Amino acid sequence: MKASTPLRLGLFASLLLTCSLLSGCASLGATRPPPPGLFQDQAFHQSDKPIDTANIFALDDAMRRYLHDEIDNAKKTTDKRQALFNALYRRDQLKLEYDSVITRTAAETFAARSGNCLSLAIMTAALARELNFTVQFQQIDVGEVWSRSGNLYFSSNHVNLVLDRKRIDAISSNIGYTMQSSQPLVVDFIPTPDTARSRALPLAERTVVAMYLNNRAAELLSAGHVDDAYWAARQAIDAAPDFLNAYNTLGVIYQHHGDLAAAELALRHALGEAPDNTIYLSNLAQTLENAHRPQEAALLRARLRLLEPYPPFYFYNQGQEAMARGDYSRARTLFQRELDRVPDYHELHYLLAVASYQLHDVRAAERHLQAAIDNSTSRDTHDLYAAKRNRLRAAAANPN
Repeated sequence: MKASTPLRLGLFASLLLTCSLLSGCASLGATRPPPPGLFQDQAFHQSDKPIDTANIFALDDAMRRYLHDEIDNAKKTTDKRQALFNALYRRDQLKLEYDSVITRTAAETFAARSGNCLSLAIMTAALARELNFTVQFQQIDVGEVWSRSGNLYFSSNHVNLVLDRKRIDAISSNIGYTMQSSQPLVVDFIPTPDTARSRALPLAERTVVAMYLNNRAAELLSAGHVDDAYWAARQAIDAAPDFLNAYNTLGVIYQHHGDLAAAELALRHALGEAPDNTIYLSNLAQTLENAHRPQEAALLRARLRLLEPYPPFYFYNQGQEAMARGDYSRARTLFQRELDRVPDYHELHYLLAVASYQLHDVRAAERHLQAAIDNSTSRDTHDLYAAKRNRLRAAAANPN
């Protein structure tokens, strides 16, 4: 069963380093175990390609050879942590590309020379550990960035890495840590404000594994593989029962499968730990509406309006309606309002290009198409926008 309004997932992502599903810090730290009856294994076919978590950080021979050639043979005066960073991310070396389409294991990311943020973080961690560096994942609060695929909305957050030669003593898996080194190396590929870094939340490896599984669940669901998505979300909860995003993902999967009672159970569990989380509230309200319980849903919608008067894609959706009416001036204004909230979202730049072209503002149309190219998150969208920009330039050069 598909919801009549978009369902809201989320991915832990940084522009170049990490990913997993849903909102920010409130997604961690559940104190209650999963509720009885949460899993409905009998309702889903076993996956033909189950995810083997042992492969997530595993290196292959090609990765080991690369480390030997690029790191072991580096100058002895070079900090090998910095040598690793340079070898992986300098444009004249591996030439890695950001690609948001799928979350890959370390070896898959290395072979493809591309990956989303979580994939790149996992690959970097795997290579660093092979060099006997200690790795600490951190969640950084830089705010949520939204994207969409069909009727699913995704919220992205940021994770980075800290590399050190000495042991990291964990005070608690997700509460704090002490670094036994005066010069740890932070691996971070987007500009991060000092205030955000000061609020870094250390992540246990089991949480990162859960993020990987949760991402895969969301990607499988988006591709229509509901049964496979269920098993991946179930694994995510098994890996880290305190990772609340996985309960939200499971709830959305149950919605798509038509199991509304199970969806409600999963979402209410997440809300019990994070009662002000607007993503969980929105999905629970949708579940109750689908279950023909409008009064209960209305109470949640009223609370949502107080917490979030303008939800993600609010102006985007209004802009699409204006485009459908042929009101391109109004559409451009609304798309710009949404872009002010998510300034790097490629699809909004593309829609602004379309609206500008319809308003005969060719210069603005080309500027937004270039921004869409620059901010595209996959090779396919990059090539699509580039082709449209080239056609626009050709039309401008030959107006007759």
